[in-house]
Formats: sequence, structure tokens, C-alpha cells
Amino acid sequence: MQQRTLGQGLTTSALGLGCMGMSESYGPGDDAESVATIHRALDLGVTFLDTSDIYGPFTNERLVGRAIAGRRDEVVLATKFGIERLPDGTRVGVNGRPEYVRAACDASLQRLGVDHIDLYYQHRIDPAVPIEDTWGALSELVQAGKVRHLGLSEAAPATVRRAHAVHPVTAGQYEYSLFSRDPEDELLGTFRELGIGLVAYSPLGRGFLTGAITGIDALAADDFRRGNPRFQGENLDRNLALSDAVRELAAAKQVAPSQLALAWVLAQGDDIVPIPGTKRRAYLEQNAAADELRLTEEDLAALEKAAPRDAVAGERYAADGMRGINR
Repeated sequence: MQQRTLGQGLTTSALGLGCMGMSESYGPGDDAESVATIHRALDLGVTFLDTSDIYGPFTNERLVGRAIAGRRDEVVLATKFGIERLPDGTRVGVNGRPEYVRAACDASLQRLGVDHIDLYYQHRIDPAVPIEDTWGALSELVQAGKVRHLGLSEAAPATVRRAHAVHPVTAGQYEYSLFSRDPEDELLGTFRELGIGLVAYSPLGRGFLTGAITGIDALAADDFRRGNPRFQGENLDRNLALSDAVRELAAAKQVAPSQLALAWVLAQGDDIVPIPGTKRRAYLEQNAAADELRLTEEDLAALEKAAPRDAVAGERYAADGMRGINR
């Protein structure tokens, strides 16, 4: 696996592994297979692992911690705080208060079974707390050696600048794929000006770009996508047509649609690291092979024609989720 450098000299594998789906949101999990998937990722050189305290909630950090026990030195470990949940899953809200930052970090370290976090993200911005206060507390965690690098997720460019003035931002985690191009508006320019890397979550369009989504009935009963606007009614029909067009291009190149979609993200800049999520070794191996795929200018133009920017129908999240981004 090739390496890429985010901000502040943090080097990671060119592709990471999103671990959320191992514990929630995408149907039933299998902890044994999930641990085996993480082990296989490390064997393949996919060493950038992404989790969060809210995944589960709390259970995903414990799972990742078990999986990396004895192999900690191989891993660039990222987790997040800021969306507060109770053990029963109830969402309390967004919390950026300094005292919560410190408590959340200590709890994540304990669940993960590690003495430091390589990349600690503020998962969402608390509009009731000045970003300078939150990042002052985060800077103290770096000084204490509990955290090596700091990041943000789904923050507005102006907020990124304010945070960066308090302590350098290493990376921002944002949804970015052929199906979600918002970072191209202003964010990527801001990141490149400040020397911040982009970590692209949902780089497979929440499954559309795998070619495996044929309709809503293909999703498990507890799959959160059943309530996502892009999977509803006419939006679903339009988005399936786009995914079919990408699948045809992949077939012509004799690669999997997911590999073509990941290669597109990788081609957008050496400062971008996609973190496709999976809980199965077979899909992990398929995704990892995208690191070897090189796209020509003709390939990129064909993908742009097949899935033009703004052609995707529906918002990325339901209304509550959309209110929490770009703050």
C-alpha cells in the first residue's frame, strides 16, 4: 500500500478503513469477522483506522481496541468526539465544552486500550461554544501527549481557519466521492492554503458506487440508509441510474465499480485519503486493490460525464443531520 501525507507531516496508508459499519448503521455486525477484517487490513498495509466514540455507541472503539492489541505500532488510529450519546443510543446533542473534550478523550483512550490517539477529530461543531475554547482544550491534550494530531469533521471553512489559528489542523474528515462533491466548492482550496489534508468518508457514495445497491429492499431492516433522502422514491431511481453508468465504465476497464470510484478519489490529490468502510475481508481486499489502479484523463472525463457534479438527487442527510454540518 502506498503512503500519503496529511497535514503536519502525518503519514498514513493511501487508503484507510472506516470501522463504523462494524458496530451500527449498516445492518447486523459480526465481531469476529470485523476483527479479522482489521487484521487483514493491517496485513495489506491499510493501517489508517477510523472510529468514533458514538459508533455503537462506544462499542466500536472497544472492538477496534481489541483488534489492534499487540499491533498498536502498525496503526494510525483516528477517533472522534463531540456528538454526545447515552449508552442506550439516545443522542444528547453536540458538545464542544472544554470539560467534555477532556473527559471524552480519556474515555476513548480507555476503551481503545491505548496511551495516545494519533488523530483526534471534533466530530461536529458545537454552535454554543466558541471553537477557540474547544480547540484550547484539544491543544492541551496534545501537550499532555494523549493526542498527536487534531482534526475537524464537516466544519465550515471559516471555522477551520479559526481552529487552525489556535492549533494546527492536520486533517478534515468530510464526505467526498463522485456522488458528493461539496468539498470542491471552497473547502479544498482552504485546506491546501493551510496545509491540511482531506480524509474522505463515504467515498463509495454510501454503497451506490459499489454497484451492489439495486433498491431499498436490498438494505437490512435496521440500515440507516432506509431513511436517507438519496434512497427515497425518485431520488433513488435517479441515483441508481448514475451508479449503473459508473458500473458500465468499470466493466469496460475490467475492474469493480468500487475500485473505479476509489481510484477517482485518489486521483483528486495526493493530500486526500479515502476511508471506505467495510466489515468483511472480501470487500476490504477489493477496495485495497484500488491503490494500484491508475486513471487516465480519458477515464476521469468519462466518469465526469457518467456522474456529473450535482447530478445526484437528494441531500446527504435528513434534515436534522444537514443542520449539523457546515457550522
